[in-house]
Amino acid sequence: MKRIIAVSNHKGGVGKTTSVVNIGAGLARSGKRVLLIDLDPQANLTISFGIQEAEKTIYGSLKGEYELFPMNVGENLDIVASTLDLSGAETELSSEAGREYILQELIEPITGNYDYIIIDCPPSLGLLTINAFTAVEEVFIPLQPHYLAIKGLAKIIEVINKIKRRLNKSLEITAVFVTLYDKRKILHRDVLQTIKTYFGDRVFYTKIRENIALAEAPSAGNDIFSYDASCNGADDYRRLVKEIIEMEDKDNG
Repeated sequence: MKRIIAVSNHKGGVGKTTSVVNIGAGLARSGKRVLLIDLDPQANLTISFGIQEAEKTIYGSLKGEYELFPMNVGENLDIVASTLDLSGAETELSSEAGREYILQELIEPITGNYDYIIIDCPPSLGLLTINAFTAVEEVFIPLQPHYLAIKGLAKIIEVINKIKRRLNKSLEITAVFVTLYDKRKILHRDVLQTIKTYFGDRVFYTKIRENIALAEAPSAGNDIFSYDASCNGADDYRRLVKEIIEMEDKDNG
């Protein structure tokens, strides 16, 4: 079963890219063939794997200069790199016919090569994110346990519902997970309960705890399992990956 997933939150600082890195690495370590696509002009996903400057990036592919160019960054794990130049893509592509479907058309020829394709969306709800939502069937939303984060959810849900109606009938929010969690804080526990009330069983049981190693790993060009396999961050992402695979098993059953 192929799964194509967008990880999205238009609010920055929620651990979105950290989650894409470590979910991707964890799935690859579980024997899944994984492609990560860095659709964020900040290119933090690309940098997290120690890639400073790639010869071919998602930007060139979106402009039609070449097909998607996956780079191998580990066993079972490839990445399509990003670049700061991607920041101009929304303007450059705005007049293209079928501009919302460009990424979908790029992904289609290579879907058979992977079990999981995971897209790291930019922290905005512009044309790049719309391309991601049109290309996938699933959206994962990482959330910080703050009330403002919940208030911001309304906008992303509104955009997803519009894409579902107009461009991609298969699109669903299939998972929500909490990052930077501290169970000692009453606010965090209260916000988590609110999220569960709204999303029900789509909320992953695993919470990603605050952990300094998660912030340090990208500077070493490593995922958390390579950087410190025994830390809380590695334990949490290991459990989260297990839940993601269990979703797949449940669907197949």
